[in-house]
Amino acid sequence: QVQLVESGGGLVQAGGSLRLSCAASGRTFSSYYSMGWFRQAPGKEREFVAGSWSGDTTDYADSVKGRFTISRDNGRSTVYLQMNSLKPQDTAVYYCAADQRWENIATARPLYWGQGTQVTVSS
Repeated sequence: QVQLVESGGGLVQAGGSLRLSCAASGRTFSSYYSMGWFRQAPGKEREFVAGSWSGDTTDYADSVKGRFTISRDNGRSTVYLQMNSLKPQDTAVYYCAADQRWENIATARPLYWGQGTQVTVSS
């Protein structure tokens, strides 16, 4: 079992920055897990934002490329999402996800989800 706890959400003005953190714990968690960030805006489906797997490999949704950066501190079992140049359309609940298989992150079917953290960007 793996537990994921997100933090760092909040209210920010357009053009501002936030850094989200996701702390992972559990007997089975290891640095080999693939990790991802997803978001869900009101009335919309949950969508992939960024992912990290196989060491330094990362992937991003087109809508956040060049603005968001995913990173991980395996020693602290924590993954981060640095969000810069935020836009009102980035407003959503952001979820952390983990799975042993990258394919499950890429297809939004990870085994483990965090509880989510709200990000609100005002215009």
